[in-house]
Amino acid sequence: MVAGALALSACGSDDNTTATASNAPTGDIDCATGMVNAAGSSAQKNAMDEWVKQYTAKCSGTQLNYNPNGSGAGIKAFTDGQVAFAGSDSVLKPEEVTAAKQRCQGGNAVNLPMVVGPIAVVYNLEGVDGLQLSPETLAGIFTGKIKKWNDQAIAKENAGADLPDGDIKPVYRSDESGTTENFTKYLKATAPDVWTADPAKKWPSIGAGQGAAKSDGVSGQVKSTAGSISYVEMSYAHNLKLQTAKIKNGAGEYVELSADSASKALAGAKQVGTGNDVALELDYATTTPGAYPIVLVTYEIACEKGLPAEQAKFVKSFLSYTSSADGQKVLTSVGYAPVPQEVLSKVQASVKALS
Repeated sequence: MVAGALALSACGSDDNTTATASNAPTGDIDCATGMVNAAGSSAQKNAMDEWVKQYTAKCSGTQLNYNPNGSGAGIKAFTDGQVAFAGSDSVLKPEEVTAAKQRCQGGNAVNLPMVVGPIAVVYNLEGVDGLQLSPETLAGIFTGKIKKWNDQAIAKENAGADLPDGDIKPVYRSDESGTTENFTKYLKATAPDVWTADPAKKWPSIGAGQGAAKSDGVSGQVKSTAGSISYVEMSYAHNLKLQTAKIKNGAGEYVELSADSASKALAGAKQVGTGNDVALELDYATTTPGAYPIVLVTYEIACEKGLPAEQAKFVKSFLSYTSSADGQKVLTSVGYAPVPQEVLSKVQASVKALS
């Protein structure tokens, strides 16, 4: 069992495990038996909590232990053979593909997009709601070039707002994180003259601020620190009722974060994986009207074949549920956006091919 894993089963957890009427699966699930371990993305923790609650309510006697220890740690646990599948906010890197193929006994590991987790720019600034930020201004804040809340760059984008003459206190993820990688990809793609560092899971040296571990730590730090600003998944912003900024997209609109505006951003995503690999390339400079541009896709990384038979059956059963209409339906209730149907159909076909 993975050290520190969050054990969720029909027998009980920290949450109420009774399936709610609104989220309870309406279709049949081809239930597996036994227990498996999984680990990775903390971005999808709230989705995974709900999925496990629903799945184990329908499939009594099953148990999935999911450790939300971050994308990098989850992939390592997967390639080391400690978990049956991993959650990651970015697709496998070339060097990880080789290790994953060994883990899958020569079979391929596939990237299966399962959750659209918009990245909220959260802040704590009393009396300033609906803050508007362009990519260039956002990059200036997170490189420390813009230090005060009433800086001219922020004031220009927020006419009429009562901006305080106080220090901006950026907060970043201190652990390796797919959220950080996606956020830095966005900054690099949309404000390359300001954000000059390459995208990475680890916060780069040009970045300013104070670090906090995992999504819980980041959101908690912002909640308790006046003048702070950070980036975290929409579900965490939603749960702690944090202020969220409107972000300027490629069409020149300042767009409020919502499940609908995040799903629109995925309209321009391109599949770059081959065969049953549904890896996507996101368009951070999307010009789609009403699209919120900073989105994160969490993938479940699984062996196409090569797992022990009982594990393989469990993974296929569970991912069949999460990629079903019932599984995707629960996402909006816990702060995520569902995968668009044109992408989801490919995911469902890939899950069906797992053996």
